[in-house]
Amino acid sequence: MLNVLIADKFEKAGIEGIKALGCAVTSEPDVGTEKMSEAIARVKPEVLIVRSTKVPAKVIESAAGLKVILRAGAGVDNIDVGAASAKGIKVCNCPGMNAVAVAELAIGLLIACDRRIADQVAMLRGGQWSKKEFARTGPGGARGLKGMTLGVVGVGAIGQEVIKRARAFGMHVVAWSRGITPQHAAALDCEFGGVDTPALLALAARSDAISVHLPLTDTTKKLFNKSFFDAMKPGSYFINTSRGAVVDEAALRDAVKGKGIRAGLDVWDGQPGEPAAAWESETAKLPGVYGTCHSGASTDQAQQAVAGEAVRILKVYRDTGRVENCVNG
Repeated sequence: MLNVLIADKFEKAGIEGIKALGCAVTSEPDVGTEKMSEAIARVKPEVLIVRSTKVPAKVIESAAGLKVILRAGAGVDNIDVGAASAKGIKVCNCPGMNAVAVAELAIGLLIACDRRIADQVAMLRGGQWSKKEFARTGPGGARGLKGMTLGVVGVGAIGQEVIKRARAFGMHVVAWSRGITPQHAAALDCEFGGVDTPALLALAARSDAISVHLPLTDTTKKLFNKSFFDAMKPGSYFINTSRGAVVDEAALRDAVKGKGIRAGLDVWDGQPGEPAAAWESETAKLPGVYGTCHSGASTDQAQQAVAGEAVRILKVYRDTGRVENCVNG
């Protein structure tokens, strides 16, 4: 019998689906990183499932009998993949299952930047009314998305869903990716924006808004730096729903303060690894920055899809020993 420890919040339908496979399931959604080693020693799982909770090297190195770590989501940067590889533990994920949810939030943040929705909410809750402030045009006002040029950086599952929604708003979309071709861009009903760093800077210079959908790798870490923000149009919008570390936040803050860039961020450099924590961000406090708590995938639709994919992966592993969507060989 396959022994599974779920060390994070996970859909009830997913838990029942795993049990229906004949697996022994222990669900401890609040175990956290600090108590994870103890839980693994007690439960002795062959498979560990997590969402956002970090699985560092110290947990992996002490995990006797663990063979698979399944990330119930797309990225795996909360898992020390190198440590897992060194111990022969497979790491897999559920790519594409949250694409629609993250794309919806990206568009929501774009609209929030344009209409300054959070500022209006704060003003109303503070007992003030200022139609004049938010109805004006020009700097500080709303431009409207129709006719804007949106640069989409990264055209995986999420980027493609953003493109669909942006086109529905009447935006002109230009796509940039290391592996995109003009033919691929045409198939996505958008303009080809290039594949290299000079093309990325050119995209920044011509776009009214940028939406980022890249994984965190050695080549993307702080890719959005001073050179990038210097190239952006004054008053344009920068949306990031990918990973916080792809952005040099000090450079972004300078652009917000010096160029009137508005930023919509769901992810932050140095954000907490726990679901709830006290945390202060110099970036989040800036006027012109509109943020959410890495909640892009947090919709019922997305979590049901992720749970279904996790069940499928476990069924394949149970039946064949093969780990699908494996990121470390």
